[in-house]
Amino acid sequence: MRRSTPDRTVRVAGSRPRRRRFAERFILLLFAFSTFGGLFTSTVPRTAHADELDDAYARQKQLEKLIQQQKSSINSLTKGQADLAARINNTKDSLADINANLLLVKTQIVGMTVDVAKSQQSVDELNATAVQLDAELERIEADEVAKTAELESRKALLASRIVEAYDTDRTPMLDTFLSGGDFDDVMTNVGYHLAFAEQDRELAEQIVSDQQVLQVLHQNVELARNQTADLHELAKEAKAKLDDQMSELADAKKRLVQLEAETERLLKAQKAAFAKMVHDKAVLQATLKEQLDAQNKLEGLIAQLVREQLAKGGIPSQYNGTFSWPMPGRVTQEFGCTGFSWEPAFGSCSHYHRGIDIANTMYTPIRAAGEGKVIFAGRSPYDPAWIVIIAHSSQLVSWYGHIDNKSHPPAVHAGQYVSKGQIIAYEGMTGYTTGPHLHWAVQLDGAWVNPRLFLARN
Repeated sequence: MRRSTPDRTVRVAGSRPRRRRFAERFILLLFAFSTFGGLFTSTVPRTAHADELDDAYARQKQLEKLIQQQKSSINSLTKGQADLAARINNTKDSLADINANLLLVKTQIVGMTVDVAKSQQSVDELNATAVQLDAELERIEADEVAKTAELESRKALLASRIVEAYDTDRTPMLDTFLSGGDFDDVMTNVGYHLAFAEQDRELAEQIVSDQQVLQVLHQNVELARNQTADLHELAKEAKAKLDDQMSELADAKKRLVQLEAETERLLKAQKAAFAKMVHDKAVLQATLKEQLDAQNKLEGLIAQLVREQLAKGGIPSQYNGTFSWPMPGRVTQEFGCTGFSWEPAFGSCSHYHRGIDIANTMYTPIRAAGEGKVIFAGRSPYDPAWIVIIAHSSQLVSWYGHIDNKSHPPAVHAGQYVSKGQIIAYEGMTGYTTGPHLHWAVQLDGAWVNPRLFLARN
């Protein structure tokens, strides 16, 4: 028995460092449990804590849905503004055109005004969503701060309870763990003995749940922060672009009003001149009949001349190319049915204009709309008007009426080939006219057609 004492002493003495090692490793084990969770329990119970995590995920999905909707709205707004910019540029080009179609431009401006209003609404919605995201970001950041503080508090509480239990030796179970044969025994039995501190286990599980919630909250914060920054920038860019487009549209409206006023002034002068020419209805009817008869006879003559030139081989069978405007100025009357009483009837129209009237200052140069052969140049044999007629092919003929015959007689003669843009005459007011202007008309296969159809930009 005496011999066994030293052995017992040695065993007891040797057990102290082992107890310390077990204690240290056990404390590390509990810290690991509190940090990573689920090390000794397979799942976290479905409690209010799990519901909190589900709520964080649900908010994340709502946030992602809102962002996706806004991305779609932004794409639509961007596309709409790009289309509007192209249309504004087209309208600006039309207004700058030497012979703007004011009715078409007015229709374009009305459509763009509606689109600008829609774009304004989209920009307002974009700004409203940015404000909404700002509020959501502020709320999520506050939740993250609160959850971080709560998590740190629980970690500190768990750590203090573990340290207190070990230092004061108030937990008999700790001695049980430390008396195990080795650390593997502790690992095997710890799951059974954790019940000794149910509150500590629940606290550790709460820490694990808090960490998961905090992770999702942080993801939501980053998502909202990045999207909010992008959304504010996009809204700013869209607003700046909208302001520019509204300014350009306002300028286009002003220019349209100026052109309409100028055109109205020219029309007023023409109507006044026509009123002096015709004193009563009987005279008007006689004048219109005389114009129509002269027009029909001249058409027959030109058709015959074209056939003769075609037979001689001087006119191509087809015209390949486009026309250009023969003269700059204001279009005072478009092609087709018109309300102007001095135009003869045609088809179902009481008054029909067979070409386009372009007004400018007297003696403005008139150019060939396209290359071709001059069929006629001089005074019409059927009325006082001086004209130049060019055959561009056997099917396509262009007319230039009311040209000057005194100060600036025609610059070309019948049988002469002309190139596109070559000066052929000068603006005048010969024939039945109410003021200086060019009557430009086009025939295709003998039928009167709108000259704009042959322009590169109509």
